[in-house]
Amino acid sequence: MVVSQDFALLIISLAAALLPGLSRRVGLPSPVAEILFGVLIGKSFLNLQMGGEWLAFLAELGFMVLMFQAGMEIDFKLLKGQGRKAITFHFVLFGLTLLSAWGCAALLSQNSFMVLVLSTTSLGLVMPVLKESGAQNTGFGQTVLIAATFADFLTLLGITFYVLWKINGVGMHLLTPFPLFVGFAFILWGARLWAWWNPEKAEKLLLTETLQEQGVRVSLALLFLFICLSEAVHLEPVLGAFMGGCILSFVLRRKENLESKISVIGFGFLIPMFFIYVGMGFDIANILTPERIVFTLVLFMASILVKFLPCLIFPLWGMKWLEGIKAGALLSSRLSLIIAAAAVGLKEGFLNEQTKDSIVLLALLTCMTGPVVFRYLMKRYKS
Repeated sequence: MVVSQDFALLIISLAAALLPGLSRRVGLPSPVAEILFGVLIGKSFLNLQMGGEWLAFLAELGFMVLMFQAGMEIDFKLLKGQGRKAITFHFVLFGLTLLSAWGCAALLSQNSFMVLVLSTTSLGLVMPVLKESGAQNTGFGQTVLIAATFADFLTLLGITFYVLWKINGVGMHLLTPFPLFVGFAFILWGARLWAWWNPEKAEKLLLTETLQEQGVRVSLALLFLFICLSEAVHLEPVLGAFMGGCILSFVLRRKENLESKISVIGFGFLIPMFFIYVGMGFDIANILTPERIVFTLVLFMASILVKFLPCLIFPLWGMKWLEGIKAGALLSSRLSLIIAAAAVGLKEGFLNEQTKDSIVLLALLTCMTGPVVFRYLMKRYKS
């Protein structure tokens, strides 16, 4: 069924406005409700055909803003305050995650790209769940936040190099990200130095109430700058968007006000477009065959094991084993980054449509089960 462009925009806008309130009533994360709405109106059920290319464009833009905000969520002060022992722990934890993911991918007869898919987590889900439970500022909460940060950043980096390796093979092409890294480091150093010597001006430029719109404009300009840098060196634009967010997170001493203003643009309109568009592309027929149902269930169990098994090393670093179990439950939650990885894998030919849809369903399952199990364990541990 073909829907006119004006009527389609009305449908999507109303959904973006009403779904957050509805999702809170039923206890679902807003992105889950938006994906499910997309499934309803997409090829799985109503099969509405939106006129024009506007939805695909806005969804892509929302995807970039989502990655930009993911970069802003990284707390560099938190990372800086960690000693050598803590940093070693997190590298070992992520290394064991990759090893577990490799074993699961081999058992599922999947290519090595699935290793990166299974290694993802969702910092955007981990942070609010920890805040809600009151554990964000505890030693355990800080450990889980840093583990999620490592998983987000390193898997995105790994996806970038994997794409370069698969397309161009081993050679000088693998060095193409370095111009982006050099540009990132130069702007980071310059902005940090300027903000250090001019803290009042830096905060006035980006944070003051009288110039809120200026801060948002500078932030979006930085987003598009790094997207262009990524395109120039033939990288995935999501890496550039993510690094742009990292710059603001590193440079600014107080970013909460600016982050909330960008969230108004992102989560208020553009990011829901992305999740609805993902749902519209989901074809339920791809996962209803017996073999795909079994594959998705096994993939779901593998995604949990990949996070639980590495967390069993918590006692070796002086933490309680129950804290490792709770961390594994929360880190098994996945949403935005795993969907981003599935989109990249489908685009580059590493995944087929059926596997992509299984991964989208996996994201919906884990982002609901992970926080629920974590809250249960927290309550039981307190009692």
